[in-house]
Amino acid sequence: MLTVISAGSVYLVNKARSDNAWVVHTIEVENQVNALLLEIRRAESGARGYLLTREPEFLADHEAAAAAVLPALDQLSRLTADNPVHLDNVGKLKAAIGIRLDQFSREMDFVKQGKPERAVALVREDAAADTTATIRQIAQAMMGEEERLFTLRTANADRSQTLAASMTGIGSGLVVVLALISTGLVRRSARARDEAEARLRDANLNLEATVDSRTADLREANAEIQRFAYIVSHDLRSPLVNIMGFTSELEELGRDVFRRIGGLTHVPAGGPPVAANEADELPLEAPDKQLSRDFSEALGFIKSSIAKMDRLISAILNLTREGRREFEPVNIDTRELIAGIVETLAHQAAEAQAEIRIGELPDVVSDRLALEQIFSNLIDNAVKYLRVGVPGEIAVRGRTKLGYAIFEIRDNGRGIDPRDHQRIFDLFRRAGTQDKPGQGIGLAHVRALVRRLGGTMSVSSELNAGSTFTVTLPIKWNASNRNAEP
Repeated sequence: MLTVISAGSVYLVNKARSDNAWVVHTIEVENQVNALLLEIRRAESGARGYLLTREPEFLADHEAAAAAVLPALDQLSRLTADNPVHLDNVGKLKAAIGIRLDQFSREMDFVKQGKPERAVALVREDAAADTTATIRQIAQAMMGEEERLFTLRTANADRSQTLAASMTGIGSGLVVVLALISTGLVRRSARARDEAEARLRDANLNLEATVDSRTADLREANAEIQRFAYIVSHDLRSPLVNIMGFTSELEELGRDVFRRIGGLTHVPAGGPPVAANEADELPLEAPDKQLSRDFSEALGFIKSSIAKMDRLISAILNLTREGRREFEPVNIDTRELIAGIVETLAHQAAEAQAEIRIGELPDVVSDRLALEQIFSNLIDNAVKYLRVGVPGEIAVRGRTKLGYAIFEIRDNGRGIDPRDHQRIFDLFRRAGTQDKPGQGIGLAHVRALVRRLGGTMSVSSELNAGSTFTVTLPIKWNASNRNAEP
């Protein structure tokens, strides 16, 4: 609104100035017409006086007036060039004035030649032609046109000034109204802000108390979960050891049973039993041999399941121990750290015909053991899951952004189905063909470590197109940020 009012005021002020300029222009034209008529009258008066008296003063006055007529006429022509009505009148005026100036010139020549009677006759001829009257009539017509324009332009100027004054008054009043409204809105906003700040302070106090309470509960629950996992793992190991022991005894018992069966099979009716050392060398018959194979196979399944359960229990115990470990931040040359990891995997990489390239890596302040576990697991997986028959290419590179170090471990291996991108980070969950040893704990453990270090982890992969694991960690990690967390 203020912009519109300001623009309107500027427009009206400029229009009023323009209208006033036209009024002044009209006055200038009228003055110039009067000045032209005055010079013509002066020329006539000087000529008559010189004709009657022969005084040189009259001649000088006449010549000065006659010399000023044409410049005055040119000025009038320039002032009226914008008016089509005046263009015609100025043309007529130029013709009449030209005739009159020629008459003046001849009269003065006759007087100077001593022929006053010829000059008087010429004056009479001029009076009969009435050229001066014609000039006066044309000038009056021009004055009439200027009077009409003066009335019109004066009215326009008055109207523009009135509108400009009205607009200025309305704008001033509106500015005052808007100032009052703005003051009221600012005060209301200030009150609302103060109330909101008060509510926010109260909410913050309540929130801090709630967060402290929930954090304490979460810590206690997490500690209880860790104790429970430790107890369960420990208690599971005891019956597992018993199962392993009884499985071994059952295996020995099975060998004795099938040895005796072989001995009984080859004893003649009513004959003496076969000695133990001889029974070992006796072959079993086909049904008994199949039974022995089935028994050995069943024991093999039991033993492999026991071994897998033992590895899982050990992994759970390692996870609970790692969760209780306090991280210690130190300055780490990540390139040196990863080079050491690559060196330990050199044999596996050579067997897989894989080349591991290390690019530019940013140094960080973090827990060294945690970083070793993170990168060891990721690089080991990259080597483990390469495609058969395809030379492996594994690249480790890094960069920094907004206070974080971003590490990328890229390979050209078998890749991961996009539907399994989240599954691979779940505990005891694996994706793809299960042709490699593992318990499905590695990536879950890696992501847990990354989170404890205040970072994030993601994967980008397609089947048969390789994988890229991205780990984002703080460049300078503060132990107080995460160790206190549950």
